Amino acid sequence: MQGKVLIVTGALGALGKVVAETAQSRGARVAGIDHAPSQISATPERIEIGGVDLSEAAQAKTAVAVAARHFGKVDVLVNIAGGFAAETVGDGDVKTWQHMHALNLLTALNASHAALPHLAASTAGRIVNIGAMGALQAGSGMGPYAASKAGVHRLTEALASEWKGKVTVNAVLPSIIDTKANRADMPKADFAKWVTPQELTEVILFLASDAASGVTGALIPVGGRV
Repeated sequence: MQGKVLIVTGALGALGKVVAETAQSRGARVAGIDHAPSQISATPERIEIGGVDLSEAAQAKTAVAVAARHFGKVDVLVNIAGGFAAETVGDGDVKTWQHMHALNLLTALNASHAALPHLAASTAGRIVNIGAMGALQAGSGMGPYAASKAGVHRLTEALASEWKGKVTVNAVLPSIIDTKANRADMPKADFAKWVTPQELTEVILFLASDAASGVTGALIPVGGRV
């Protein structure tokens, strides 16, 4: 990570915080983009850009431009921004499908589209997306979420093919991430089986590193012990 500039979307979330902090501790400079409102704060090593709706292409382009201007380059984009909703098809609403599509797929698409010119100018441009093991086969109530994350998988593959030799594009596919929110939602679950944010971060940062220069178009399950 030494000397690399990372953009991390969803940087104020449980996973985003760990990715940003770990990368920075290993010598990276980090631009954190998040939907949560906040003023732009900047140091030579870190810039926080809040209040950004990445499902809107113009906002994504502006936020990425701010980060690129601050650091003078962008080497890595980690698309973590997203969310979850469970709803059966029969009892649900099309709005949930639209919301999941915007939250999980459009955020990754718009951030990638905005970052690609900068990443292509890097000697080691990388995109790492967050897919989902649950999108490989949708269970009951998982339709809207699984469909949106399956879209992220296909986006990853398409970008990897289109930018081969210029930018590597991969995705990690977690099972259930061990976060406070997930523990509160599933208090009777065996938390020891879940993948931790730090475990997931290690795979993300490997894919962002020079060591992963030969890996592109991969969908890598990181399921913990589920």
